[in-house]
Amino acid sequence: MKSIDQHSFKGEKAIIRVDFNVPLDHQKNVTDNSRIEAAKSTILKIINDGGSCILMSHLGRPKGEDQDLSLKHLVKEIEKTLELEITFVPQVIGEKTLKAIKGLQKKEIILLENLRFHSEETSGDENFAKRLASYADCYVNDAFGTAHRSHASTAVIAKYFPNKKFAGHLLLKEVNSIQKIMDSGEKPVLGILGGAKVSSKITIIDNILDKVDNLIIGGGMAFTFIKALGGNIGKSICENDKTDLALSILEKAKQKKVSIYLPVDVVCGDDFSNEANTIEKEINNIPNGWEGMDVGPKSRKLFDKVINQSKTILWNGPVGVFELEKFSKGTIAIGKSIARSTRNGAFSLVGGGDSVSAVKKFNFEDKVSYVSTGGGAMLESLEGKILPGIKALMD
Repeated sequence: MKSIDQHSFKGEKAIIRVDFNVPLDHQKNVTDNSRIEAAKSTILKIINDGGSCILMSHLGRPKGEDQDLSLKHLVKEIEKTLELEITFVPQVIGEKTLKAIKGLQKKEIILLENLRFHSEETSGDENFAKRLASYADCYVNDAFGTAHRSHASTAVIAKYFPNKKFAGHLLLKEVNSIQKIMDSGEKPVLGILGGAKVSSKITIIDNILDKVDNLIIGGGMAFTFIKALGGNIGKSICENDKTDLALSILEKAKQKKVSIYLPVDVVCGDDFSNEANTIEKEINNIPNGWEGMDVGPKSRKLFDKVINQSKTILWNGPVGVFELEKFSKGTIAIGKSIARSTRNGAFSLVGGGDSVSAVKKFNFEDKVSYVSTGGGAMLESLEGKILPGIKALMD
């Protein structure tokens, strides 16, 4: 993949796939601008070179045109973040777009309407991609969050720029961070996997057993392992049909000399709420009618020790129901341990929906090495897949 730093964009129009799929409140204000912030250095590099930018993105999952999901709602936030004026074009394809692109001067930026107002975007339509490509001299992909999709603006458009397709700064950061975990990370390498289901993480576990020295398994999926080992888990969530799979993972880890750490104790609740009564119990001895909701103090201590001995850390998934304050202590403790390990020189990567939410909620964002912007894309990378959007830049 060629980086944008290997090219001068002076006098060129660059069409850039960004990921501005950001959350909006009821007034259509952006509530988290981190994805816009993440694209800033790529856009400014092209502008500072004396080039011009045509930004394209999706927002949400519209079925046809939906003004609630128009990119016009993002203009104010993008201008504030970039500290530059941008021109919004209320269509992707059409006369207004052609006119705006024809009049585009160097160091100017235009933002096209939501790509997903056109079904051709998600179907990977060749003609749609070709029309987008006709707007520019070169193509830049800086949208890691959609790199796992075979869409027109990510996987198809690149072929129309055989010698002028580039990876933006954010995309490269994401790819390099995952490579550090999977290939070049300093040992010992630790994976921390949480979340509810073994079934949704099985391909990741399979793939990373060859890469890690230690693996912490927390969250709801830990109970499937505990039940498989003969423990009593009360009414804790469990995939009963996956207990054999859990045992085979433990066996495989043993063969590969990977140490797996499961919680030893849990905070249990009698209700899924902040008002629940709680008790602390050994994880394999939860009374009937009680549900494991968070890792307990002994588990936190055990995990802290493993985390602080690690030089490379991947965190994907919380270890408790952190959305409820009463059951957030375990996830906060993991965050604190990773932050301390990072301060002491470890490389830490956090990615995948809920762990990113937890890191933001408890203010660990600046205390870890890197927080991934791409949920599904990161998970597929950890599964060992080459993402279509990245492959298109390499071909």
